[in-house]
Amino acid sequence: MTATTTATTATTATTRVPRRAQASHPSGPKPAPAADPETTREQALAVARRVTDPEMPMLTLEDLGVLRGVAVSEDGAVTVTITPTYSGCPAMATMRDDLVRSLGEAGLAATVRVALSPAWSSDWITDRGRRALADHGLSAPGPAPARSGPVALSLLPTRRSLHCPRCGSGDVELTSEFGATSCKALYRCTSCLEPFEHVKEI
Repeated sequence: MTATTTATTATTATTRVPRRAQASHPSGPKPAPAADPETTREQALAVARRVTDPEMPMLTLEDLGVLRGVAVSEDGAVTVTITPTYSGCPAMATMRDDLVRSLGEAGLAATVRVALSPAWSSDWITDRGRRALADHGLSAPGPAPARSGPVALSLLPTRRSLHCPRCGSGDVELTSEFGATSCKALYRCTSCLEPFEHVKEI
């Protein structure tokens, strides 16, 4: 009787209760946390700054002064604001498409907003943009005329003091008030005889 009890006790002592199966976790990398709006804005701004003007590709939209800002909402939606160089500028659709495509290639879905006020001014062209114009044979605009009311219309050619971007001579003559685009005028240098375009003061 005693031996049987001892054997039973020993058997009970060596019996192990199986552990509860632990919850399994999916293998693989964890998804990256969503970027905060400011980080996304900086990324979008860096991309937008590299987009060039379709009519003067030596200039970025930033150097031309038409890129007015980039905003990102709390849910990550990107909105880019641009201003046309003049009302009815035909390049606006291409600018919008280029911005949307470039941002999309960077993984950013964007909406482009057009702001008409304040109106674009040639004073917004950056110093880097002015150097790029000269390097490509275009005359950069001088200071834009100050306006505080209605703009007076004139049928006479606009008198401008400018220099040939090729030889630097001030002996130039206007050949047409309109060039390839409405924001440019055509001139000819009477010293080197080379024609050139001048970006108008607006």
